[in-house]
Amino acid sequence: MSNEQKILSSETRIFKAVFPNTTNHYDTLFGGTAMQLMDEVAFITATRYSRKRMVTVSSDKIDFKKPIPGGTIVELIGKVIHTGNTSLKVSVEIFVEEMYSEERYKAISGTFTFVAIDEYKRPVPIDA
Repeated sequence: MSNEQKILSSETRIFKAVFPNTTNHYDTLFGGTAMQLMDEVAFITATRYSRKRMVTVSSDKIDFKKPIPGGTIVELIGKVIHTGNTSLKVSVEIFVEEMYSEERYKAISGTFTFVAIDEYKRPVPIDA
């Protein structure tokens, strides 16, 4: 399978409802909860691409452009945007959808870096 095909087939999309237990006192999604969901989607994307044990080593510039209101649906999309020897980068975007209208907009975006590791937690080549 070519690298482009691996990137396309590893794209990950997850939908979640924003329920009251995930919101703050402003009735918007907690930033930490959003980051946790993003890291999870990034991890799944990285693992689907590499089929190796992957660990998060960094997150880069997470932009909170718009608040995510309670009572909405969010879609998280993870895409591999760069591959190295033992590491790769995954872009994650969160889109908000109103439950009872067609309105949809991007609220948050960020990048996560992962490293492939062996059973001893040492870095290993992704394409080995």
